[in-house]
Amino acid sequence: MNDVKLQVRNVSVEFDEKKIIENISIDLREGELVCILGSSGVGKTTLFNVISGLIAPTCGTVFLNGENIVKKSGKISYMLQKDLLLPFKTIIDNVSLPLVIKGEKKSIAREKAQKYFKEFGLEGTEKKYPSQLSGGMRQRAALLRTYMFSCEVALLDEPFSALDAITKRKMQNWYLNIMKKIKLSTLFITHDIDEAILISKRIYIISGSPGKIIKELKIELSEGENGEDVTLTKKFIEYKREILKLL
Repeated sequence: MNDVKLQVRNVSVEFDEKKIIENISIDLREGELVCILGSSGVGKTTLFNVISGLIAPTCGTVFLNGENIVKKSGKISYMLQKDLLLPFKTIIDNVSLPLVIKGEKKSIAREKAQKYFKEFGLEGTEKKYPSQLSGGMRQRAALLRTYMFSCEVALLDEPFSALDAITKRKMQNWYLNIMKKIKLSTLFITHDIDEAILISKRIYIISGSPGKIIKELKIELSEGENGEDVTLTKKFIEYKREILKLL
């Protein structure tokens, strides 16, 4: 399929003769958000470390646009749970840091990053420091920094888990909108079932030890009638029940 950006094929990881994940295969298409759902300890972060090139799999391959990127870091952006913004740098310098690391002059890196501040809802924060921003705004800055690292595929490891419920829902909606605008493809780790159903078109459910994909679930949701919250609809509840049974 020519619209597939990322392919993970039969990936297994073993540390000290203990298998962490086994025979995992995943596809991510252009402009798609796909969730990796599972409880803590099933190897979700290990999988992301393989995809991002930080560690080599014991066996299996990872392709980006048809290129084998096993053990090739810098091809795919990766954002962890915490925003990890540097407290002594302004927001513009935090966001443009990936470009500076890649060899861009600081002035040029700032100029390139500046173009996205309005789109990411960060206009006016350029000279502020992380401590001066709310949790939601810090996450926006961290997501923009992630995008500056690689504009094709982003790996997000529970990026909204530290936010309160209202801010989290706003950030989920915001991220889905920004993805469409900038044509970004996203693999999203979560252990929050509601979040997975709300934001993704497909969910890969990982369970067991070693962690294996036990189900690929396609999500088709429509808005609730008369303004009803989608999380209260019959379809949403059916998906949730199915996932709970699997986990």
